[in-house]
Amino acid sequence: MNKYVNPEVFSPLPVNDNEIMLVASGDLRQSANKECWPVQRELETKISEAFRNEGFHTIRAHKFDQNEGHGFISSQRMGMDVFKNIHPESRLIVAVAVWQYSHHVLAGLSDHKGPILTIGNWSGQWPGLVGLLNLNACLVKKGIPYSTIWSKDFTDEFFVNGIREWLTNGTITHDCSHVHDFCIKKLPNYDRKLGEALAQHLRKEKAILGVFDEGCMGMDNAIIEDNLINSMGIFKERLSQSALIASMNLVSDQEAFAVFDWLKRRRVTFIFGSDPETELTREQVLAQCKMYIAATRISHDFGCAAIGIQYQQGLKDMTPASDLAEGLLNNNDRPPVYHKVTGEELYSKQALPHFNEVDEGAAVDMLVTNRVWRAIGLSPVTTLHDVRWGEYYENEDISDFVWLFQISGAAPADHFRGGYSSARSERQPPMYFPLGGGTLKGVGKPGEIVWSRVFIQDNVLHADLGRGKVILLPKGETQRRWNCVTTQWPIVNAILYGLNRDQFMARHKANHINIVYAPNAKLADTALGIKAAMMHEMGIVVHLCGI
Repeated sequence: MNKYVNPEVFSPLPVNDNEIMLVASGDLRQSANKECWPVQRELETKISEAFRNEGFHTIRAHKFDQNEGHGFISSQRMGMDVFKNIHPESRLIVAVAVWQYSHHVLAGLSDHKGPILTIGNWSGQWPGLVGLLNLNACLVKKGIPYSTIWSKDFTDEFFVNGIREWLTNGTITHDCSHVHDFCIKKLPNYDRKLGEALAQHLRKEKAILGVFDEGCMGMDNAIIEDNLINSMGIFKERLSQSALIASMNLVSDQEAFAVFDWLKRRRVTFIFGSDPETELTREQVLAQCKMYIAATRISHDFGCAAIGIQYQQGLKDMTPASDLAEGLLNNNDRPPVYHKVTGEELYSKQALPHFNEVDEGAAVDMLVTNRVWRAIGLSPVTTLHDVRWGEYYENEDISDFVWLFQISGAAPADHFRGGYSSARSERQPPMYFPLGGGTLKGVGKPGEIVWSRVFIQDNVLHADLGRGKVILLPKGETQRRWNCVTTQWPIVNAILYGLNRDQFMARHKANHINIVYAPNAKLADTALGIKAAMMHEMGIVVHLCGI
């Protein structure tokens, strides 16, 4: 008879009552981890000091790696190994100062029994708040209890009171009184019926989301399981980024030059240099033009209503960034793309919504926006942005908290003050984009907006909808804020109605926010109501924020 040896299961020792374990999730790209490590180290030093003032000692659960030059958890396997040495009932902090891949720590957090606290630094330098919101959204989707808090210097009353509550009760209570469940009975009859009709039409005719390599940025919250959307009439076409490369190889140089010339005629400014390692070159831009054409043709071939390119592992090592192509796809006015055989123009004079980083919550949102705005005769040009940062601003005209939204070069020109003629294309930062490529950079035009987010909670789709406006700040202030974030990327300065900074952060279940313009406040309110009605009829649980 065979003898079997049971594997040894290691059980970590419990920590003392005044000790707290700390982990730091990082990027999968080691160049970014090394570059961003000093900011993470500074965050952890300040956190440790804050908890020491409360009589508690923080213990790092993983060491600084001398060979790699950073102390981040940099893979899912590493995260699993780190959590094996953390007692499941210990207090645990996830400290976030940078963009991080949430799946590095999700496996360990999923069976952790002790109180979990996610902490972010209120800074725009690296996308730490973006990483924090993504991690929080992933925890919500997984049903993992957690608390969260953020601070600029970790000595303010908001932060200190928050961690004291967590140390005492294991939770932090935030003010979410700005959130109200949508009541469809309060809508005008016409708006309600139009929203319901649009949802019923979608359910009958159906729509396809073209998904290029789902989930490779570690954003579990960005993956919507098929069973949650199929009944709405939304289905996925799962596509490979290798197919995108193959299709790019079939695009002629002449076709790429035609797109480039179209952009030059629209007076887009390209900031070219000679060193492809650090500067933008024409060859990089022409490759992006080929990607734009290839993505449009693939979308047409599969009958997609929207697409998402996951420009990360694999693709980043084979071709310049996808962002320029993404920004063009999201615009009504864009370079024409023709069918290779029939010669017909594809998606003629209409945006082909692109959901950056294959964020499927944004995809569902953009699909609904596109149908509602077109139905009432408004421009459906929409995009998502990272919730990057923000500050209170005051002058003779403004006295409010002004958010800074920013995405990696993928914003549509119709959202810029001055359109294409004001847009610049600069090389993507080398630490994120080794093969470069140009952005589509501009300043968000002033106007009324509807903002939104679709997310998963308790295995059900929810949507938060709100109103706001994009404002123009003085040129010097705009540049100062740009210098606080990524200067190569587009910028939107926005005020959100009816909620403050901490209410938004406590509630928002995503690293991304969708925005779309309306000509005036009245039409924005109407469009929001119809959108809410359509989502409600689709089976999405709708919440109005600040309204």
